[in-house]
Amino acid sequence: MNFSWLPMLLLILAGGATAMQAPTNARLAAGVGSPVNAAFISFAVGATALGILAAALHTRPDMASVKALPVWAWWGGLYGCMFVVAAAWGVPRLGAALVITLMVAGQLLSGLAIDHLGAFGVPKHPMSIGRVAGVTLVFLGVLLVRRF
Repeated sequence: MNFSWLPMLLLILAGGATAMQAPTNARLAAGVGSPVNAAFISFAVGATALGILAAALHTRPDMASVKALPVWAWWGGLYGCMFVVAAAWGVPRLGAALVITLMVAGQLLSGLAIDHLGAFGVPKHPMSIGRVAGVTLVFLGVLLVRRF
């Protein structure tokens, strides 16, 4: 595969933003009374930012394509909701590092299965010893972060 450095750098930065999201939403949850309230506010702020970005970029959905989407294509917000509520709940109890490590472990495990099966329309990337070993190392990292 031919990878450009800029997209990889942007993905690393997005991962860093995700790590900041957990403690930010945990603090918000403490202030607004619950992880659910914090998630609601977080999504409202995110939806506003996306609305501004869409307007600035003059993006509009192709309604024919929208109508043809499978039902599961609408579930992304539910996954995000689970992530934000779980992070806002977990950080005060477990700490940011353990919460992020556990979430990354879950993402990698799910990603392996999705790639292997070609689920959700992604290209198939079969399981391999290297890929499984990489995910196993992250799970070992969870244990190290938890114990030390």
